[in-house]
Amino acid sequence: MIVPIKTLKVDTLTIHVYNSRQDMGIAAYELYKKHVRELMARQKIVRAIFAAAHSQDDFLKALAEDTEIDFTRITGFHMDEYMGLGKDASQNFGNFLRKAIFSRKPFHEVNYIQSDAIDISAECKRYEGLLRQAPLDIVSMGIGENGHIAFNDPHEARFDEEAWIRQTSLDNICRQQQVNDGEFGTLSDVPETALTLTIPALMSCKKVICIVPTGRKAQAVRQTLCGPVSVACPASVLRTHSDATLFLDKEAAELILTI
Repeated sequence: MIVPIKTLKVDTLTIHVYNSRQDMGIAAYELYKKHVRELMARQKIVRAIFAAAHSQDDFLKALAEDTEIDFTRITGFHMDEYMGLGKDASQNFGNFLRKAIFSRKPFHEVNYIQSDAIDISAECKRYEGLLRQAPLDIVSMGIGENGHIAFNDPHEARFDEEAWIRQTSLDNICRQQQVNDGEFGTLSDVPETALTLTIPALMSCKKVICIVPTGRKAQAVRQTLCGPVSVACPASVLRTHSDATLFLDKEAAELILTI
């Protein structure tokens, strides 16, 4: 078991800080495995949502190498998808997750967002229907440089909306992050719209594991933990969840280590 260099709690949110992002990812995987196995002791199928981002690489690598979880009892979802890229684009989040985890483990079922659907309203209705078929059990996610979770950027994030998936526009901080991550060459290459699971959908999950490495996220982490719970920093809502854990490397935690 990897021991964090610091553990703290802000409201109901538990935070663990690790010496390296590799340690952070492995520790997040260990808690994820524990949660999933506990859920499987009580129910036949676990319904899990995954984030597609390089912040999740260390966690997804450990999960893909797992030999203890029965993936045939996991139904997978992803939380957002670009619009306008085309279904074969490597940057598509469904393709990212297919390569990182969905094709590497024998999932019971994987449900992909079809952002190239002709009727986007119908696609949102279809995917929301899948999400609402049964309770959502666990979500693994990150926090964006602008404090977003999924693609709920501050200018459009809402804590109280009824829909569980909708079309959204992406702000320039979010779009520049995709360039910083190496997925796109320039800002103009990054799509301006996407489909995203909403904050109420994510918060409905029984368990939340949030994984945030690198100093590029330090300001967003500080805002998440030290500012008000507000849509100005959508990730701050994690402080209200009954069973959420935030995993940080020391670079992402550099502005909050004195809390």
